[in-house]
Amino acid sequence: MKFNIYTLGCKVNTYESNVMRDQLKNNGYIEVSTDELADISIINTCTVTNTADHKSMKTIKHAIHKNPDALIVVCGCFAQNAKNIEIDGVDIVIGNQGKSKIVGYIESFLEHKNKIEDVLEMKDLKFESMILNNFNKTRAFVKIQDGCDNFCTYCIIPYTRGNVRSKKPKTVIQEVKELVQNGHREIVLTGIHTGNYGAELENYDFADLLNDLIQIEGLERVRISSIEATELNERVLEVFAKSHVLVDHLHIPLQSGSNTVLKRMNRKYDKEYFIQKINQIRKIRPNISITTDVITGFPGETEEEFKETIETIQTIKFAKLHVFPFSKRDRTAACKLPNHLDNATKKERARILISLSKQLEVEYMKQFIGKEVEVLPETISEDGIIGHTGNYLLVKVKTNDKNLQKKRILKLEQIEYPYCYGVENVDYFIKL
Repeated sequence: MKFNIYTLGCKVNTYESNVMRDQLKNNGYIEVSTDELADISIINTCTVTNTADHKSMKTIKHAIHKNPDALIVVCGCFAQNAKNIEIDGVDIVIGNQGKSKIVGYIESFLEHKNKIEDVLEMKDLKFESMILNNFNKTRAFVKIQDGCDNFCTYCIIPYTRGNVRSKKPKTVIQEVKELVQNGHREIVLTGIHTGNYGAELENYDFADLLNDLIQIEGLERVRISSIEATELNERVLEVFAKSHVLVDHLHIPLQSGSNTVLKRMNRKYDKEYFIQKINQIRKIRPNISITTDVITGFPGETEEEFKETIETIQTIKFAKLHVFPFSKRDRTAACKLPNHLDNATKKERARILISLSKQLEVEYMKQFIGKEVEVLPETISEDGIIGHTGNYLLVKVKTNDKNLQKKRILKLEQIEYPYCYGVENVDYFIKL
């Protein structure tokens, strides 16, 4: 039978979709693209914003309309939050627990032809262990953690992902070793609250995991998908100081550059702490790329608070902003706050921040023009290859050699946003 998977949302969903893909393939199912007709369509959904809800619903309906006879599986955060999805044509709904049992769900439906709804309550959960053995790309995601206990006032995720829980250290290390043995050179550690890894383990935390991973032979890059400023403690920064296996890139969510807004958000720091932490990191890694998330239009955000956020961003000089207009989510504390802003104001402030992001990106890129960088190829373009540097510059190089199993030492020559263009020197080729 043929299947396809639609993936919306974060890197955790990407990882979990890859695990479902592997399990189906290992059981004889054949993957086709989402542009093709399939016997089974899986929609792995997101609910982080109202826009994500709309996209999830639109994708579900698109999959049903495209092939009304297909078996339709809906899973992920939107399914978890909605619980009961009353859409004709949806056959299986499983939320955020049970993705590792996807084959069992499908085979049960094929045998009994009864709709399956198995959306579990997200509390007091153990880590649902998933192992990825998909060896077709340079970079691999490894999910090490799930859940969040922070309850920021705007965030629905603790309700859809549940309590903090971690994959066993030995399991993470073995998974990474197998990925490296099968050709991966970069591992991206991902989770809902990645830096809180090990919170419920005895005498083992995120710094311990990083120390173990950087010793794996053949592993060239470890990237952290996202980490809170408060989790970049002295022990984690010590690993950054001693090993360049950890790349020159960190994504650290700011959310707001105004202390009064941060307090209403129930964030665990103020802007002064955040700036001090960034300065501490840059003393260790002067050229590091630091990207961030910013929410604009939070309830009660005044013009002065918005300007304060812009000033904080300009002081820090991020390499890129991921901008999100505030989205009202039921069950969150922010939903009940007074003085919600109108959509026009939120969109205008988002536009300003997106423009600022592009300016900051180009400024960061310019620092590396004329310099040599190492690029791990990821995809093939019409006239060459595309890949990322360790500090997450997106690089294109024109070449007839489109072997993705060669890392390239390039000299960056120009910027054509969002790309840096590099020229290769064959003397620098290193065959992996």
